[in-house]
Amino acid sequence: MSSEKYTPPYKVSGKAMSLIAEIAAAIERYRILLEGPDGIRLRKVNHIRTIRGTTAIEGNTLSEEQITAILAGKRVIAPAREIEEVRCAHVAYSAVEDFNPYSIQDLLKAHALMTQGLLEDAGKFRRGNVGVMGREGRLVHMAPPAGNVPFLIKDLFDWVEESEDPMLVKSCVFHYEFEFIHPFLDGNGRMGRLWQTVLLGSWRNEFYGTPIENIVWAHQEEYYQAINASTQRGECGPFIDFMLDKILRTLTLKGEVEQITDAKTSKKTSKKTSKKINKKTSEKLVTLLRSMPDATLAELADATGLSIAGVRWNLNKLKDEHRIQRIGPDKGGHWEVL
Repeated sequence: MSSEKYTPPYKVSGKAMSLIAEIAAAIERYRILLEGPDGIRLRKVNHIRTIRGTTAIEGNTLSEEQITAILAGKRVIAPAREIEEVRCAHVAYSAVEDFNPYSIQDLLKAHALMTQGLLEDAGKFRRGNVGVMGREGRLVHMAPPAGNVPFLIKDLFDWVEESEDPMLVKSCVFHYEFEFIHPFLDGNGRMGRLWQTVLLGSWRNEFYGTPIENIVWAHQEEYYQAINASTQRGECGPFIDFMLDKILRTLTLKGEVEQITDAKTSKKTSKKTSKKINKKTSEKLVTLLRSMPDATLAELADATGLSIAGVRWNLNKLKDEHRIQRIGPDKGGHWEVL
């Protein structure tokens, strides 16, 4: 048993403080959007993207269209396990508002929903020791012994409930510490992301269903790098910076950019209307790239309502018009508005 109250090691950087201030403004704009006439549809779209993002990070290959079909009860030709992962994530995220963010029992219930039929010990802490392997098959993190998991999780839950730090910070610290403890045999990544949403949603209802997971997936390499950097430092400041940035990106992309229908999806759209929509899309892309030059194709697709192929077509058109140029490689480079 713990002899004294535990406080996770972390530092809140100047960058984090600036991001918190920006998020406070962005969440108000996002609230207005959700309360508008398009709010219900946006929540439904966000739910699909949340499921796609959190499962894709773990290697699931199903697209938004396939996930939409699965949840509608339609037949989809895909690996049975991937279909089941999507169904389980749907059930878990559908119950997200019912979970008590400070209840370990609710955490176990959520894990049972997330891994039912996928894991023999669904809803139970691991009984053996586990390590996290990197892409090259090397051990990158040895999780604490299984016997320590129950009290480590209790310490973490006690801290997050009692700490007076902002929920934006606490949720990020919880997410990192949860991954460090790795309390389950499988599903730790999905559960860490889910529970950060539970914590954020308990603070501001707008965060329930906000597809932060989808933006994290678009920056998956940075996600792992932030975790590793925090582990190497012995405090999770880098991970706090990363997650706050992705939370702000999620709110900004949904709060400032309206959903635009791709003209190609409607056979009744006239050529004149199509040209207007393409021009409007181009202007939105330019605005996005000016504020976020390192935005990924997936982020731009989410922001405009286009497919990734549609985004790529518009970007090529803008390059041909000498309105933008790519600086550096596809990965690690950025866009420059001319």
